[in-house]
Amino acid sequence: MEIRRATTVAELLAAADLYDGPPRPEWAERFLASPGHLMLIAHEDGAPVGMVSGIEMLHPDKGAEMCLYELSVAEPYRRRGIGRALTEALAAEARARGCYDLWVGVDPDNAAALATYRSAGALDEGPFTMLAWPFTPAS
Repeated sequence: MEIRRATTVAELLAAADLYDGPPRPEWAERFLASPGHLMLIAHEDGAPVGMVSGIEMLHPDKGAEMCLYELSVAEPYRRRGIGRALTEALAAEARARGCYDLWVGVDPDNAAALATYRSAGALDEGPFTMLAWPFTPAS
């Protein structure tokens, strides 16, 4: 397995099976052009089998931190350590950028995600509530 940062729209589109929905070229271009956004893709035999996306965030009184936005591993490749390896690779990138931490929000009943993140060294900071303002979906 090889993990590398996606740097082209073609790489992001080639990982379409790993996303929740179909990617759009204009969104992929915007993702790549946005400072602090990154995606690492795991490949086996040249094919994308997993991905993790992160967003570096800055605040005047905190500095930089990294949000693990999404992690996905194709069904046939799960339970092989790919999710952990992707998470560890994102953590290494966050450290290299000088981030003071890496964080992720996880549903409390998502046992697979919790196990993956804990195996990569994440600590449970306790429950929190996430609120959202749903807007009209982009089409």
